[in-house]
Amino acid sequence: MSAHTLGLVFLFSVASAQTGVTSPLAQECDPSFPNVLCINKYATVMPYHFFRNISNGTFGLTFGSTLVPNDTSFAHVDKADFLVFDQQRGLEILGSNPSYEFVFKVSGAIHEAPVYVTSQNKLYLSQLTPPPGYLPQLAIDLNQDPPTLSEYLSDPPVYAPNGGTFHNGLIYWGASGGNNSIGGTEQRAGLRTLHPETNKSTTILNNYFGYYFNTVGDLFVHPNGDVWFTDPDYSWLNKLTDTPPQLGSATYRFTPSTGAVHIVEDSLLQPNGIALAPNTRTVYISDTGAASGPISLFLPSLGASFNATGKRTVYAYDLDPCATYLTNKRAFWLSQDWVPDGLKVARNG
Repeated sequence: MSAHTLGLVFLFSVASAQTGVTSPLAQECDPSFPNVLCINKYATVMPYHFFRNISNGTFGLTFGSTLVPNDTSFAHVDKADFLVFDQQRGLEILGSNPSYEFVFKVSGAIHEAPVYVTSQNKLYLSQLTPPPGYLPQLAIDLNQDPPTLSEYLSDPPVYAPNGGTFHNGLIYWGASGGNNSIGGTEQRAGLRTLHPETNKSTTILNNYFGYYFNTVGDLFVHPNGDVWFTDPDYSWLNKLTDTPPQLGSATYRFTPSTGAVHIVEDSLLQPNGIALAPNTRTVYISDTGAASGPISLFLPSLGASFNATGKRTVYAYDLDPCATYLTNKRAFWLSQDWVPDGLKVARNG
């Protein structure tokens, strides 16, 4: 027997000797709903040779783009509308007939800060970039059948709301844009409130002892009225501000009644999403440092790129009984695709 033949026999023996393979990796949860795909045992043991490209430098490829030539079922993952990893909880959440419906065609801008106002039955959301410098936001009127989408401009306008929430009759926006002259006025990253009935917006915070905030990303309002918000570098990287960062990336707590701003977390590379558990005892913050870029006082913005080995993790923290500081940081979830941006916690925690 030739050495070449021996090599082929050896490779075949290794492949056939693989044990513990999850088979099939994916299958329809219910034949009646082919758009819902169940991933068996989280696809914990894939048949060799599988491979997932980690990045093209601009964005991360999805779980469904993993190449698994020896399990044909996995080819359906990238085409499914819904993926279910935990069948007991996932199917309960999706219901008996899950579907999604195309409603509106929107621009290629990044869309953020969705806030639903119950009294109006309207959903407000923002438009960031491209293009930079665009002021109108969007409003979806759910009173109409079918719902309508229109541009919305507050008075005065708010540049680039990035995070948003509703509290005590007001929309709270984390305004991420900064420019010497935008719509005829100067705006800097900060916190704004909007009264949806009067259309009047108010700036409640725009600096930290004279320093510009970097972005003011996502936020929540604690029941005591304090506003907790993240401040990553993305406005500079996305060309939403005309000044490079003056502060390190961090998370803050702002008390509107006194004006005091306190830093509460500065260990994350790019603090982004933030949410409070319904029991008010746990705070979640995401670190999206995997999407980042170089920052220099002497160079223009060079944009952001994606590195799959960077931080793309949601962390959980304990909130002290007085709701003033965070303790017991622990990793909670590593994003399997891209980075975890905005966060929300279900009513059941």
